[in-house]
Amino acid sequence: VQLVESGGGWVQPGDSLRLSCKFSGDTFGKYALGWFRQAPGKGREFVAAISRGGTVRNYAGSVKGRFVVSRGNAETTLYLQMNSLKPEDTAAYYCAADETVSGAAESNDGHYDYWGQGTQVTVSS
Repeated sequence: VQLVESGGGWVQPGDSLRLSCKFSGDTFGKYALGWFRQAPGKGREFVAAISRGGTVRNYAGSVKGRFVVSRGNAETTLYLQMNSLKPEDTAAYYCAADETVSGAAESNDGHYDYWGQGTQVTVSS
């Protein structure tokens, strides 16, 4: 399985950005998917996840109401729409794939089997 993120960049506070994660190498529908981030000097933290069927979404409290996770099965791509961005959202963002029997939208990074290389998001005025 390969995961390739794109869409990162520099934006000002209050702006929006959409990240994409292109999935390849296996059947997309077998996997639950998630987004995590890591800021400089900090550990990796959960951002959002979507279940294998796309019906359940799970968000970190810090992004709930501002970020939306979705998956496009036809294009085998995971998305993260980020609105009302704040300086504290600055981080490298990683997508991950979880080949789980339950298909649940997990927040624990230990559940995930495959990871992308990350895309940088910088929010600054």
